[in-house]
Amino acid sequence: MPVRVWEFESPPGYKQLTLMERITIVESPIEDAVAVNRTVTEFESPYNTVHFNQRIFGKPHLILVGQVNEVSAGYLVSYEDRHYPSSFYVWMAGVNSKFRKKGVLKAMMQYQENWAKEKGYKKLVLKTRNSRREMLSYLIAHGYNFVEVIPKEKIEDTEILAEKIIE
Repeated sequence: MPVRVWEFESPPGYKQLTLMERITIVESPIEDAVAVNRTVTEFESPYNTVHFNQRIFGKPHLILVGQVNEVSAGYLVSYEDRHYPSSFYVWMAGVNSKFRKKGVLKAMMQYQENWAKEKGYKKLVLKTRNSRREMLSYLIAHGYNFVEVIPKEKIEDTEILAEKIIE
């Protein structure tokens, strides 16, 4: 599977990477993403491999695992969704709390954006919840626009649809 290495100096506000740390993004099998998903503490009932496979079955998709020094630190699963024409939908993404603020999510999202552009997609689309404040902050800082709010019974469960034009 192709591997692209994303190396950078830590921007302001990010934890500094030690001299020897390196972030690598790997296109991976679904089992690797599921394994990382189990380490993300916000996901109280992590989905299993069967559920992940049901979401991507029969759809063009991309499964990424972000590694720090070859240790799996984050994952991202996205696919083409008929509800969002010309868009690539980010279904699940997460980074283990031990590896946050090091640029793992940023590297995975940039890899995905480049991949989606190469495939001819015009937008990246995702939903997050009102309670996912770190993700909301990330989306604002990286050029996403909030295009719809989907109310839920509990305000913290309210879903927010975001998109980024990538043409």
